[in-house]
Amino acid sequence: MFGVDQAIDYREEILTLKKELNAVLLAHYYQEGEIQDVADVIGDSLELARRAAQTDADVIVFAGVHFMAETAKILNPNKQVLLPDLNAGCSLAEGAPAPAFKAFRAAHPNHVSITYINCSAEVKAASDIICTSSNAEKIINQIPKDKPIFFAPDKNLGRYLIKKTGREMLLWEGSCIVHEVFSLRKIIQLQVEHPDAELIAHPECEEPILRRASFVGSTSMLLKRVQTSPSKKFIVATESGILHQMQKLAPDKVLIAAPPDANCACNECPYMKLNTMEKLFLCMKNRAPEITMDPVLMEKALFPIQRMLAMS
Repeated sequence: MFGVDQAIDYREEILTLKKELNAVLLAHYYQEGEIQDVADVIGDSLELARRAAQTDADVIVFAGVHFMAETAKILNPNKQVLLPDLNAGCSLAEGAPAPAFKAFRAAHPNHVSITYINCSAEVKAASDIICTSSNAEKIINQIPKDKPIFFAPDKNLGRYLIKKTGREMLLWEGSCIVHEVFSLRKIIQLQVEHPDAELIAHPECEEPILRRASFVGSTSMLLKRVQTSPSKKFIVATESGILHQMQKLAPDKVLIAAPPDANCACNECPYMKLNTMEKLFLCMKNRAPEITMDPVLMEKALFPIQRMLAMS
């Protein structure tokens, strides 16, 4: 990547480029706050998929990770989809390589494959239904009771859904590197120091943390909880980028990011944080990197995504 004049006002340039390109900028809650502030749509995976399916923009700029931009391209095969950094991946997607996933499916042909959206297009194409943490419970409850379910790739979310739905499911052994690093010991210490704080957690967290949480929900549900709960203080066990929107929408609330076990910024997704304002500006200016995909693969992956949207 070539150098960029440090005097550039990235915010103004990005806003100008959006108009010139007739582009829509979609940003996940885990992006840096300054990226969220220039986005047209900020949301979790489900909301961003819905908005990508509905857009009439000529260009979709996705400030998120690779599987999200792929999903936008699958839903809009004739539109240009840009991603600021092609290396913005996902530990869950990487932990479910398509050949291994297909082999496992072949060994369990009677199972309905419900796959978390955090996966590659190849894995989506080999799945029956895609889900997000927002709609997974609703989708599982629509599967006939006599039909066995295979859930991938997040084992923590899968275990949580087994408890919520009462359905036994075969689970893929995958996990999110961010949601597995939260320290139960440090969270308990925070609760001792802040007895009035409500612990809220994403279902990708490990079970001991979910058991202590007073509320468990998707990213968007956690955001809503902070806005609607009478509690004035929250310990938030998910990627810390969401605190930016929480503070904007509930400025009177005190927010504490759940700490990782190590003395590091491990509660930040390293993939999400690969996107920067400079990279966002450059990708719009150069109309690259662009998401390109095989048309046959896109068609195969579209069906389980459409089933998700219909069942949601």
